Amino acid sequence: MVNFTVDQIRGLMDKIANIRNMSVIAHVDHGKSTLTDSLVAKAGIISKAKAGDARFTDTRADEQERGITIKSTAISMYFELDADQMEDIKDKQDDTNGFLINLIDSPGHVDFSSEVTAALRVTDGALVVVDTISGVSVQTETVLRQSLTEMIKPVVMINKVDRAMLERQLPKEELYQNFRRVVEDVNVNISTFQSEGIMGDLQVYPDNGTVAFGSGLHAWGFTLRQFAVRYAKKFGSDRAKMMKRLWGDNFFNAKTKKWTKKSTDESGNYNDRGFNMLALDPIYRIFDATMNERKDEAFALADKLDIVVTSEERDLIGKPLLKVLMRKFLPAAEALMEMICIHLPSPKIAQRYR
Repeated sequence: MVNFTVDQIRGLMDKIANIRNMSVIAHVDHGKSTLTDSLVAKAGIISKAKAGDARFTDTRADEQERGITIKSTAISMYFELDADQMEDIKDKQDDTNGFLINLIDSPGHVDFSSEVTAALRVTDGALVVVDTISGVSVQTETVLRQSLTEMIKPVVMINKVDRAMLERQLPKEELYQNFRRVVEDVNVNISTFQSEGIMGDLQVYPDNGTVAFGSGLHAWGFTLRQFAVRYAKKFGSDRAKMMKRLWGDNFFNAKTKKWTKKSTDESGNYNDRGFNMLALDPIYRIFDATMNERKDEAFALADKLDIVVTSEERDLIGKPLLKVLMRKFLPAAEALMEMICIHLPSPKIAQRYR
């Protein structure tokens, strides 16, 4: 059931600082429409169980049949953020925690690039979706160049992480290096095509919260801000410091219980990279227990991570159970909504330079 009313949408139209006009852009088959389902489900337009499978914004019969987006599709969604998220949003109106997101899902195929251009002209921000397996592809570069020419601010979602873990069986360090390469490739393109001026540095950084990781098909995803908030509360540490430790060459020495920039200790033993230990480890443990059908271990992990599993869901095995656990542990819509509202500009800000 849709969780907003026409009156709420109309009311927010007068609060320009709480509006985000954005496009979803990517190379063909990198998972734009699948990922968009998570936001649509969060708004209550489709059920959460269908997120990742419905491809709601592929409205034409030939789009559903061929599995690609041909025409740009616009949708308006209303979301409410909690007080913790509102603290980090500079561009907002203080009398409401509601946000109106006007999203355009655009095609990824090169033959339909005119649709992308039209979508970018009427939006202020872009969610750039990149397949973690394929990396930055030809059309990714093209749509990035188009968006920067139109003075659109980008944020990035590294998608299909489930494939890297299930099909490629990448260990944690290899997956981190894969993510790092994708972020570097995106930033090379941004620095190449970005025009100097009022917009400042448009490059994306995971430790600033402008990069998310996840799986649109399984409807889960996260930003480092989310893990930093979680661990800052748990350890009573500073959230900003914790966020910086979750990316780059920041390692934890288990013996001394201290953070270091060195990957090995004095004895030559490897220290744990912050990202691998605090972000990837719980995800890998859920994947391992679920896909190897160690359900008792999986449910014990779920309890530890405050994941509520219903009696019907406890009967699931394999990928269906994995999808349920990961969607509840790290809902993709939360990560995307937070990143969009915090880092993409409102029309009020964007009109100063567009």
